[in-house]
Amino acid sequence: MATDDRLILVPGELPFSDLHAFWRQPKPVEIAPSAWGAVEASAETVARIVAEDQRVYGVNTGFGILAKHSISQDQVHELQRRLVLSHCAGVGEPLEPGVVRLVMLLKAGSLARGYSGIRKSVIELLVNLLNADACPVIPSQGSVGASGDLAPLAAMSAVLIGEGEVLLKGERLPGGEALARLGLEPVILEAKEGLALLNGTQVSTALALDGLFRGLDVFAAALYAGAMSVDAALGSDTPFDPRIHEIRGQLGQITVAGWLRRLLDGSRIRTSHLECDRVQDPYSLRCQPQVMGAAYDLIGQAAGMLAREANAVSDNPLVFSESGEILSGGNFHAEPVAFAADMLALALSEVVALSERRVALLTDAHMSSLPAFLIAEPGLNSGFMIAHITAAALAAETKTLATPAVVDSLPTSANQEDHVSMATHGARRLRAMTVNAANVVAIELLASAQGIDLRAPLATAPELAKAHRAIRERAATLIDDRPFSPDVQKIADLVVEGFFYDGLWPNSEADLFLP
Repeated sequence: MATDDRLILVPGELPFSDLHAFWRQPKPVEIAPSAWGAVEASAETVARIVAEDQRVYGVNTGFGILAKHSISQDQVHELQRRLVLSHCAGVGEPLEPGVVRLVMLLKAGSLARGYSGIRKSVIELLVNLLNADACPVIPSQGSVGASGDLAPLAAMSAVLIGEGEVLLKGERLPGGEALARLGLEPVILEAKEGLALLNGTQVSTALALDGLFRGLDVFAAALYAGAMSVDAALGSDTPFDPRIHEIRGQLGQITVAGWLRRLLDGSRIRTSHLECDRVQDPYSLRCQPQVMGAAYDLIGQAAGMLAREANAVSDNPLVFSESGEILSGGNFHAEPVAFAADMLALALSEVVALSERRVALLTDAHMSSLPAFLIAEPGLNSGFMIAHITAAALAAETKTLATPAVVDSLPTSANQEDHVSMATHGARRLRAMTVNAANVVAIELLASAQGIDLRAPLATAPELAKAHRAIRERAATLIDDRPFSPDVQKIADLVVEGFFYDGLWPNSEADLFLP
């Protein structure tokens, strides 16, 4: 539950809207006081089992294939410490701080549901670090998405025991030094606590959510760009007639057609060619509801899966304090996240593919009835020629990144963990895809804005005129050739800042069609 100044985290009840708002603009987090009773009961259950010397996986045994090895009571603390240290085996560039903040938020929420056997003080330390904007340095590579995101979560957890590294106010510090600067004490982990911190799908889920949120910004911008391209190319709005889409019944398609009608409503460019002799537009204009609608259905399905996973308990074993049992299962297996990430990748690839085709259409004088390469003096000027080549290069690269990750699996841990999800790198690759997609859509926005300029004095629709003004505030009409890259970057920034997202969903996530 978000307030103006903080996010009150009710474990298991973190809404999609609060997740998105926290990703866009972090605010202090507070665990709802109602959560602590279950947390304390769970920790007490573990303490009782240790005291009674019951043999329970992860509490007083080794891990993975080493579960057959029993651990004596006087070694329980050292077992948890060594578990964290041994799992700090990740490599690669550190995760971006915004993703790390999401990881910490999701981990705190999962632990605070009271099924992990971890003490309140450990969760509070994690939240204190989050609120101090002290980001553990988490290597981005090294997780196969089962048994949880072990290596990256170990890098986060190492900081809680005074190890690892932290990014604090732009400075990279040893974990113990960062804690000291913040006036915080490292914890000595009790039985089960290291395992509770390391098990779970929070890293792959955070990466997938980051891809989802960035993908929504791109999706909204692509709809604006597609509508502007319809006007610039003297396309028809007849293919968006609601009757066409209602008799098919695909919800995403119906929704997208409605958005396109709204964006194009009132266009003087459209009314100027109502009686033209063109029978049909190319698919990249005409079939936007069918293609973008199917992509939106996939995005919605992925969003629902990730919203549930963000609230899930995904470590192992799980503590059911009501019955006093500790049950071993497989909630750490990130298969739902892997499928969600692959669905997002497919959707993004198709959004990019359609956008690139519209850039190609606009720059082709035979297809658009506009000057060649959208420049008033072609020949002397190359106009949008090379910008389209850039869009084609990015589209081709994005298609290769869309190859599903979930279908691959390599057994680990001496074949104890013999099927894994590959969710983590499947989700991590979404960042590169969204960057590519934002650049391709930025090129289309520039091209369609240029086409609308060339239709003057005819005016585009009022809603599209707002987008056109925003584009022109950052990038002037192309009269003579100039370096194109700065303009693309400026409009890509407009995309990722959420300008088009806010235009498409003025009431934020309340308007999102999600299962």
